[in-house]
Amino acid sequence: MIPPTLASTRYNFPGQTSMIRGKVRDIYHIDNDILVMIATDRISAFDVVLPRAIPYKGQVLNQIASLFLDATASLVPNWKIAEPDPMATLGRRCRPFEVEMVIRGYLSGSAWRSYKNGNRNICGVKLADGMREHQQFKTPVITPTTKATQGHDLDIAPQKIITKGLMTKEEYQQIEEYTRKLFDFGTAWAKERGLILVDTKYEFGKDENGQILLIDEVHTPDSSRYFVAETYQQDFEKGERQRQLSKEFVREWLMANGFHGAKGQQVPDMSDEFVMQVSERYIELFEKITGQEFVKTVSTDLHSRIEQHIVHYLNTSVRPTD
Repeated sequence: MIPPTLASTRYNFPGQTSMIRGKVRDIYHIDNDILVMIATDRISAFDVVLPRAIPYKGQVLNQIASLFLDATASLVPNWKIAEPDPMATLGRRCRPFEVEMVIRGYLSGSAWRSYKNGNRNICGVKLADGMREHQQFKTPVITPTTKATQGHDLDIAPQKIITKGLMTKEEYQQIEEYTRKLFDFGTAWAKERGLILVDTKYEFGKDENGQILLIDEVHTPDSSRYFVAETYQQDFEKGERQRQLSKEFVREWLMANGFHGAKGQQVPDMSDEFVMQVSERYIELFEKITGQEFVKTVSTDLHSRIEQHIVHYLNTSVRPTD
């Protein structure tokens, strides 16, 4: 039996001014300065939301992101205020930059697919001939993308980010520094737990005081790719598939079933067995990356539970005089 999932939400919180539905998160604005981000169980791949929700995925994403927001707060300021529910985070509302900072330690995923097709320049980063899939870069490379609310994100070079006015030169330099600090931290954290942080993405915004903050998720399986360190070198030398804990296996399953995200393509049916395999992968990553046992927050009515927790927090901690 498939456990209950949260595919979407529709709340009316105290002080709520607006709501935005992202690919996998539902975002509520409170009093114009507070943001409630709910990690649903939706899953996306190739920038398409798949038809079935994944049990416990939202809880996994929210709790991993919350852990890393706390762990990196002394390195990079972030938006988080509290975690009122295992599937929800409350924080400062920011104006997001329309750029995602992708940083790669290895030639994998979309970067490898582009390289295999002959591209030797990704976002202004020149790559040498003769590289192999999953080969480690001498120094992690930053390959930013535009931030699309619909459709595909597109690679964009740093200079173009500045000339298009998406960031000033000073903002980009600060955000690049933050990106490298976060990746170094995540790399060291993963190494201690027998994993390799292959690549990841970070998002940033400005609060009402003009401070640049890290926003959204951090080092989750939706935003990051992890390899198993113990078998990496052997698999790389043999040219075999890497053991990895990420969403890439979902993309590979889709491609094997004829779906590449192209316009007009039909998403293949997801069986109960496959849905539970995806759920188990997310839980496995949680336990590997945190070193903690995943405690399933079981609820027959996820929607009501989350609402009660958030309303209680808002009424007691954010808007206690209302």
